[in-house]
Amino acid sequence: MLSGAEGALYGAGGGLVVEAVVTFGRLHAWQQARHVSRVAGDVLPKLGAYIDPPADSLAALFRVVLGCAAGWLLHGELGGMLAAVAVGASAPAVLAQMGSATTVTEALQLGTTPGAAAEGVPGAAPGPAVPGAPNPAVPQSASAAPGAPGASVASAAPASQVSPAPASGEVGP
Repeated sequence: MLSGAEGALYGAGGGLVVEAVVTFGRLHAWQQARHVSRVAGDVLPKLGAYIDPPADSLAALFRVVLGCAAGWLLHGELGGMLAAVAVGASAPAVLAQMGSATTVTEALQLGTTPGAAAEGVPGAAPGPAVPGAPNPAVPQSASAAPGAPGASVASAAPASQVSPAPASGEVGP
């Protein structure tokens, strides 16, 4: 387990790594545009068209601060440096998820319960009543690639690999 300072430091490092990757992507786009312009004989694009130092610096600062905050908040749950760096790198998403989490009390006040959609309870999120069963509320796309969003479970794995679990006492294949 990490101390609060270690979690914060490694989390900030994770935020910094992500910002470095974003900046590299912008530099790479600028480089590619320069190559295309050079071949075409056009005017070479300026770096300022791809990087805005004040805005990008402020965004980088906040990404590092969010990484630091996430690392500090979750330091008791983190088992090592790599976990803290990963939390820091994903800090905006992690903190947004934590901020939008529904408590048990809120769920009860809304009247939603697991599997309530299958029973026709209004206000409940649609979902399959049985795990692994197709969800009629989600349209299945025949043109979707296996494993892509919207692809059916059956198209993601051959039929020979998808089989129901044997009932208690039965022997599976």
